Amino acid sequence: MLSGKLKNNETGTLGLPIRIVVFTVIGLIGFYAVLSAVSDAPTPPKPMYATTNLSAFSLPSPEEERKIDLDLPVKVFDSENRGVRDANVIAWSPDREKAYSSVTDLEGKVTLKISNPELPQGKSEGYIKIKVMREGYRDFTSDYFLKITRS
Repeated sequence: MLSGKLKNNETGTLGLPIRIVVFTVIGLIGFYAVLSAVSDAPTPPKPMYATTNLSAFSLPSPEEERKIDLDLPVKVFDSENRGVRDANVIAWSPDREKAYSSVTDLEGKVTLKISNPELPQGKSEGYIKIKVMREGYRDFTSDYFLKITRS
């Protein structure tokens, strides 16, 4: 039970309704600030990937000593299998000495012309490395995009 002194003391309740209103308004302003910060957050980049219709490419033996030009068709897709246009595609020869680049068309297709690809010193096989970049998408990198062998 409350003592008589507390029953007659109203100093704690004076101004209580206005305090509740002020704290509610301050809380709503803080909640709005948090919601606006969350809604203004940047969207995460979408995934993409690249494919080619070649599974492997064979170079002639070193005795033949002729220049080989490889036309490497690349198609870049997003996560919904739609072509990604204006994507920068960079390919490195198997020995990583030369790089070739181009930009995809409206359907996400590009053909890279790789002239005289060389294998790493002392190896009979190597891989073309590829990197695809576009704003709004995560970069796609494949160190083993296309296998190159020496016949």
